[in-house]
Amino acid sequence: MLEVLDNLPHDLVYSPDQVSPWMEVWIEKVKGSSQASEVYKPLQDPLISRCVDIIGMNEDKASVSEKLTFAAKGVLSKVFPKPRRAWLPTGCLKLMDTLHQALPSMSLIASDFSYLPDVSIPGDRAPLVSSKKDGKTSDHRNYFDAQGDADIFFPTDFRLLEQIDHNCAGFSKEQKNPGAFKPVKKRRTIILDTAAFMEEFGMPLKTRTKDGYNPLLDDFKNTKFYLSVPTHNVPTHSRRN
Repeated sequence: MLEVLDNLPHDLVYSPDQVSPWMEVWIEKVKGSSQASEVYKPLQDPLISRCVDIIGMNEDKASVSEKLTFAAKGVLSKVFPKPRRAWLPTGCLKLMDTLHQALPSMSLIASDFSYLPDVSIPGDRAPLVSSKKDGKTSDHRNYFDAQGDADIFFPTDFRLLEQIDHNCAGFSKEQKNPGAFKPVKKRRTIILDTAAFMEEFGMPLKTRTKDGYNPLLDDFKNTKFYLSVPTHNVPTHSRRN
C-alpha cells in the first residue's frame, strides 16, 4: 500500500480540556444558512470508541502510570484549561480489519507520509487541506474550506498503525481471564525511514548521481515504510507431568 493511508477517512474527536471525556465531532448545517458548524456529542460510534481504546485515550482503561498522568492533567486543567482535538484513523482501522479477516496470514508493506509540513488545521494527526487554482497551491486553515476540488491528506502515525495492526490480528494487552496464558503477538513488525528501507532493500548504488545526490536516499524525508508479517505464534497448552 503506497500512499493509501493518507487518503483514508478519519474521524475527529474533541474535549474541552485535558481531562473531560472525548466527544465525537459532527458537522451540521446552520439553520437558514449555507454554512456548517461543529456539534459535539458523546462517543457512540463503535469504530471511534475502539480507536480511542487502541490509542489509549480512554482514562477508564488506563494503566497506573497513565492514571497518575491523568490526575496531574486534572489539576492543570482547572488552572489552565486547554481544549483537545484528535483525528482518528478509523478508515485505516476498518481497512486493517477487512484485510486480517480476508488474509490472516498476509505479508504487508505500506509506505506513506510520517508528517506533513505547514499544517495549520488544529489537532493531533490533523490533515493538510489544499487547493490549486491557476497553477498555484494554497493551504487552508479550516477543513470546512475543503469543498469540491480541495485535496485532503493525513500524516500516518506509524506507531499507531502498528498498534492497529496487532489489534486487528487479535492481540490485546489486556489479560481477560485470570491465570490464562499471556497474550502473544501474531505479527512481526518493523518501521523504517525510507532511506533506511532503500539501503536495505533497494539498489542505491545504481541511483547515485555524479554529484553525489541520490533520490532514493535524499528525497522523501517525511515518509516511512511499515513491514508486517505473521509470526505463526500459537499459544501452547501446559502439559501435565
